[in-house]
Amino acid sequence: MSKVSWSDCKHDPFWLDDLPEPPHLPDAPLQTADVVVIGSGYTGMHAALETARGGRLTMVLDAQDPGWGCSTRNGGQISTSIKPSLEKLAARHGIERARAIRKEGETALEWIGDFVTSEGLDCDFRRNGRFHAAHTPAHYEEIAASAQTLSRTEGIEAFAVPRSEQRRELGSDAYYGGVVFPRHASINPAKYHRGLLSLALQAGAHVVGHCAVTDISRDASGFVLTTTKGEVRARDVILATNGYTTGVTPWHQRRVIPIGSYIIATEPLPRELMAELFPMDRIASDTCKVVYYYRTSPDGRRVLFGGRVSANETDTSISGPKLFTDMCRIFPQLSSYGVTHSWMGRVAYTFDELAHTGVHDGMYYAMGYCGSGVSMASYLGKRLGQKVLGLAEGKTALDDLPNPTRPFYSGNPWFLPATVAWYRRQDRRQTQRAAAMG
Repeated sequence: MSKVSWSDCKHDPFWLDDLPEPPHLPDAPLQTADVVVIGSGYTGMHAALETARGGRLTMVLDAQDPGWGCSTRNGGQISTSIKPSLEKLAARHGIERARAIRKEGETALEWIGDFVTSEGLDCDFRRNGRFHAAHTPAHYEEIAASAQTLSRTEGIEAFAVPRSEQRRELGSDAYYGGVVFPRHASINPAKYHRGLLSLALQAGAHVVGHCAVTDISRDASGFVLTTTKGEVRARDVILATNGYTTGVTPWHQRRVIPIGSYIIATEPLPRELMAELFPMDRIASDTCKVVYYYRTSPDGRRVLFGGRVSANETDTSISGPKLFTDMCRIFPQLSSYGVTHSWMGRVAYTFDELAHTGVHDGMYYAMGYCGSGVSMASYLGKRLGQKVLGLAEGKTALDDLPNPTRPFYSGNPWFLPATVAWYRRQDRRQTQRAAAMG
């Protein structure tokens, strides 16, 4: 019988438990700055770090505590971040641009490891690889073939693991094999963000929390930002709000789809059980359209299990029990253990499943990481800072791609509940059909 006591469950991210006290930050914004960054997640902090080190007077504004959003609420999994295949991208943008876009994902993955090492960040970064599990035999055949194609055409290291050998990668019989991506990685997202914040402050950035931007206008001298703590003027503005983009910038809000992603953390588990569940310490995901993702905690004692649990956004006191049920379907061994944390954060999808970056209305922006943004948000944040500094290396293959929206969409994803419900039904039917066929 489960030991879960949901009334005692914490609803703050597990990552915050052992995080040291944040550095002292100013209460008030500067009246003028060379660069104002709106949003203090990975994108914003990397952009600020770059411009501050480049000699620009840089200020970061956030409506909440710095890092309050998904940068400290995600699962700490790092992939190549580019979801569409080379073939799909080639059909949209031509083969040369498609290859360049795909390459940016690989570049971002390698770059973040180099950055963490070169800056000496203490954030539990590990290149432990991903096991991407197939929830039906047909999906295994598809991703196994895709792994061969990726290795042959893009040089991406990947290899298939059939169901008969699955237990060497994952202590579950719920799947039908999978593919391992050895270069994928894990990180403690809150410690990583805290490190970024410290670096930006050391570089001279002025970071102010609880200072929401409520209006942006322009005059002859640059930008005028109205905030809840007074008016601010800036030569350049960087928008780094991702899943928390508001109507202050309606063009951007119409191009990102905010989606809640929900996670639970188990109580500390016996080491022998953890070794059974994650024998290679891989991070994990699956081929369901409404994907599950999970991993061990950095100390190897807990399972952190995330996904989308309902068609509509919900409270973490409701999502927690649902995630627990899903987790125990994959890992029946966990049914007698407790859960200590249940939390959520908002990611941002786009209508073409690509991150987007560029300049609109004179403002630099990067957003829409589609749930795989740890490396890409960081990488594009750095590139934004380089763009502001006028450096040629700021250019990326994702710059100024067509950035689609939909008629009547203004930032409220009214279509999402029906879409998620449809995908969940499809996933359930496929899984049940596969189980019935043995």
